[in-house]
Amino acid sequence: MKMIINNVEIKDNERLEDLNRKGYKLIQNPEEFCFGIDAVLLSAFAKGKRNETVLDLCTGSGVIPILMEAKTKASLFYGVEIQPDAAERAARSVKLNGLEDKITIYEGDIKDLSKFFLPDSISVITCNPPYADPDSGLHNQSYKMAVAKHEILCTLEDVIKCAEMYLKPCGRFYMIHRPGRITDILCLMRQYGIEPKVLRFVQPYANKAPTMLLVEGKKGGHPGIKVPEPLVVYNKDQSYTEEILRLYNE
Repeated sequence: MKMIINNVEIKDNERLEDLNRKGYKLIQNPEEFCFGIDAVLLSAFAKGKRNETVLDLCTGSGVIPILMEAKTKASLFYGVEIQPDAAERAARSVKLNGLEDKITIYEGDIKDLSKFFLPDSISVITCNPPYADPDSGLHNQSYKMAVAKHEILCTLEDVIKCAEMYLKPCGRFYMIHRPGRITDILCLMRQYGIEPKVLRFVQPYANKAPTMLLVEGKKGGHPGIKVPEPLVVYNKDQSYTEEILRLYNE
């Protein structure tokens, strides 16, 4: 049933997701791409300091700017999403939570953001990009879902090239991706002048291979990388580990 909350329409095919932060909620359409643990992990991994601006590329539902507004001291947040329906839904989530003065959502292509931002103007850029090969599994998905999950309209190189263009000197780049792309990630970051500074692998269980990779880079940074202990998601009994619980509830 359609609802109106805080002068924001929640449509018949949508639901509200409780983000467990400041009472914030997110509008989601279960028939389209919905955020998962990777967005939560990235929002906890990324750092936003006082007076900094944060830009989230491929923002989808806008979950990362909303979570980072709740968790960090950064001043202004922006999200860019190429799919019109997702961008509109993200903007309604911002309004639903009364965050219009802190978060702005733009509908646009990350390959051309010149109408929104000046080069070298953003302190922090985050991205939870499409991971999958553009030709894999497309026949089982809607176009909207395929664009969110596959490198159809946005490639890994597009993301890193965009980060280099709009980050301030010494600005920071945070991304979550798949370990199988680690060589591409590190080579492209260095090619575009974003020095990898932290790599953290994410494992489903302590005895299982990693399935996700968190990476931090610094524009114009000096060589030198840290690799902390892996982040383990589940205990043996399939309950969340203490660190994951803390990330969800801190």
